[in-house]
Amino acid sequence: MTKKKNYVTMDGNTAAAYASYAFTEVAGIYPITPSSGMADSVDQWAQQGRKNLFGQDVRVIEMQSEGGAAGLVHGSLASGALTTTYTASQGLLLMIPNMYKMAGELLPAVFHVSARAIAGHALSIFGDHSDVMAARQTGFAILASHGVQSAMDLGIVAHLSAIRGRVPFMHFFDGFRTSHEIQKVEQIDYADLAGLVDMEAVNAFRERGLTPNEPCLRGSAQNPDIFFQMKEASNEYYNALPEIVEHYMDEISRLTGRTYRPFVYHGAPDAEEIIICMGSVYDTACETSDHLNCQGRKTGVVHVHLYRPFCADRLLEAIPETVRRIAVLDRSKEPGAQGEALYLDVVSAVSCANLPVVVSGGRYGLGSKDTTPSQIKAVFDMLAGDPVKEFTIGITDDVTHLSLPVTETLEVSPEGTFTARFWGLGSDGTVGANQNSIKIIGDNTPMYAQAYFSYDSKKSGGVTISDLRFGNSPIRAPYLVESADFVACHNQAYISKYDMLKVLKKGGSFLLNTTRSAEELEEFLPGQVKRFLAENEIRLYIIDAVKMAQEIGLGNRINTICQAAFFKISEVIPVDEAVRHMKEAIVRSYGDKGEDIVNMNYRAVDAGIEEVREVKVPESWKDAPDTRAPLREATTF
Repeated sequence: MTKKKNYVTMDGNTAAAYASYAFTEVAGIYPITPSSGMADSVDQWAQQGRKNLFGQDVRVIEMQSEGGAAGLVHGSLASGALTTTYTASQGLLLMIPNMYKMAGELLPAVFHVSARAIAGHALSIFGDHSDVMAARQTGFAILASHGVQSAMDLGIVAHLSAIRGRVPFMHFFDGFRTSHEIQKVEQIDYADLAGLVDMEAVNAFRERGLTPNEPCLRGSAQNPDIFFQMKEASNEYYNALPEIVEHYMDEISRLTGRTYRPFVYHGAPDAEEIIICMGSVYDTACETSDHLNCQGRKTGVVHVHLYRPFCADRLLEAIPETVRRIAVLDRSKEPGAQGEALYLDVVSAVSCANLPVVVSGGRYGLGSKDTTPSQIKAVFDMLAGDPVKEFTIGITDDVTHLSLPVTETLEVSPEGTFTARFWGLGSDGTVGANQNSIKIIGDNTPMYAQAYFSYDSKKSGGVTISDLRFGNSPIRAPYLVESADFVACHNQAYISKYDMLKVLKKGGSFLLNTTRSAEELEEFLPGQVKRFLAENEIRLYIIDAVKMAQEIGLGNRINTICQAAFFKISEVIPVDEAVRHMKEAIVRSYGDKGEDIVNMNYRAVDAGIEEVREVKVPESWKDAPDTRAPLREATTF
């Protein structure tokens, strides 16, 4: 009998934390954005008494810096306890000295990294691969995930491989784009993982632990007569590691039906142009490749899962023999180098094999710059035309002129995918409401769901944008919504500042939370907005959620009211069903705060359903003149 799969709606941090908790005896933590969610989940589960795979309590210890956390991990491993940490960016850099020691002493550490930019010309708390690339020389094996589901699956592979192979692992995924993206994923049962653990290797590791009862020498100082020889003595462990990783990837594939290999190929079997990449851009590239192949192109994409040790033979096996042009996408920049790290590895592999292939190197996504199907098409178009050695996508480089031109906007989402964007004010509850909406749909219907949240640097009191997608097919779109069925503005001040309707499809729905009446919209709305509404046959809705929240007693928390209005307008699931699930969620969230609080939120749900009003858009708005300053793009807060 086939075991029923358990699907849960969670973000990438939670998925990686779930994987790590199974194999962790001690967690040494120090929070840093955007990895904090992993440590937070592990700490909560430990306090709740949740057991790991071995039936043990997990000991979580928070230190006073990332350097301290790394020292704790090193010492704990040396004593024979399976130990894990979670970090990013400068936090990872502070751990590098200890990482050399852990690798040199063959200690099976696992670092889960939500990859983030390193502060250089400016601080950025957002995502790219700068931190991981800065630590690639430490001797850690490096395993890359491309989404929320693979963050769980390959997080498991990292722990199993570290235990058997004795080489520490750095398992990474894109900060924010994966760490904070919410998806409906399959949660693997710990009972199914128990039989995969090499208990002989676990027991041998524990027996090697430092103890005064059986003294031994560890971490000595060595002179020129033996240091070099001893350094080379670890080669056999790294040579054996790819086969170990492949073994556990096969085991996870057997359990889940999802295929994992050190290098995974997707695309035409006779492709002529391919992209090689790591991280969430893989899904974007795959969707774009599929779209182009349906038009007669021959393209493909390779995802590098096992980046260190880098196995050139396995990479070449994954590349179709017909390929003649390759673009390597790196999400990092090494100033002054001949190319970025992954690009140089691919060039070396291709060159040593004497393949008749042209290899181009491109940078993308630094500091969480969005990478879209349109940009990926530009890469494939470049390969098909006149390949360049070096390029960038996603920006306009008006200094060194390396940018590839984007000639069209692609819509590659599966048929029937519903997309929505919500503009909110930090702390007004919009993000929390959308997280709740995703869980309602993901956990209570057969539909797939995805949510991603963009913040400006002020967070509380700043602009928030929530991008949601729902559909009957798996959602592989790790980029911002470019074509929305529904847009909501929860702060009326934004309507004259931001070009929030640009992404709204013709015939779509727009919800405006405003204190103005329908009659006052004529004077209140900018001319650009009125023209767009009329020319694109937009269904306009208004609601005064601020007034209702104050009357109900919720203060500035308009989230529940606006969430209910969204379900009524969008009908993404039946309204009665949505109301029932919302009220069940209210009981779970506020039941311990008393009946008055629960009833207050019940009234908010009912108000959102009853008070939202559709406003007929006048034909005369098509001729509305510009009355305000130009509206800013969504990404220019």
